[in-house]
Amino acid sequence: MEIIPAIDLINGQCVRLTEGDFSQQTTYDTDPVAVAQRFEQQGVKRLHLVDLDGARAKQPVNLPILERIAARTSLVIDYGGGLQSEQAVRQALDAGAQQVTAGSIAVREPALVGEWLHSFGAEKIIVGADFRDDYIAINAWAEQSERTLQEFLADYLAVGATTFICTDVSKDGKLQGPALETYRTLRAALPQARLIASGGVTTLADVEALAEVGMHGAIIGKALYEGTITLTELQPWL
Repeated sequence: MEIIPAIDLINGQCVRLTEGDFSQQTTYDTDPVAVAQRFEQQGVKRLHLVDLDGARAKQPVNLPILERIAARTSLVIDYGGGLQSEQAVRQALDAGAQQVTAGSIAVREPALVGEWLHSFGAEKIIVGADFRDDYIAINAWAEQSERTLQEFLADYLAVGATTFICTDVSKDGKLQGPALETYRTLRAALPQARLIASGGVTTLADVEALAEVGMHGAIIGKALYEGTITLTELQPWL
């Protein structure tokens, strides 16, 4: 299982939100490039980079930071936030991302994301599946759709997607543990899907449990910044 630290960007700074709420923002560092370099020095290979300014603007905003991280580290970066067009996807890949995450657009415009999968290849496009109570969450997580998480993943598997970031929005940024039962159910139902857990990962025991479930990756954000998990503890996975 891959350990994937997260850097969320607002105004060029490294922040974390609680449940995706911009009014519940904590700034942890003013230099995201230095944060990424520290991650790499401790053995991290992958980075989940989220352009929260871009998500609000509906177009990438922090591409210069992506470029600097890509130039100054050898991290495999997946980039998300504000990707609404093929041009925006191309800009992110050209700026140094090896993969992009199609978030809310994957819910709103599945045909468009299907085109991206065909144009760029499934290895470049990660589908973001934000969920609450096993149903897909929409509109910046404020609403719950009628589509189940499992149906959503199955539909994308059918059109060629392979890799999914499954974020439990009810747990994101709250340090209350991940949605283990949901992930266990998905692994059994969709064994061909590469599933990355996101939201609520708080302790080393959480990481061990996710590995036992068979998750392919775990995104860790606030827990690293608050120190409830350290990269030293995570060395067996790095």
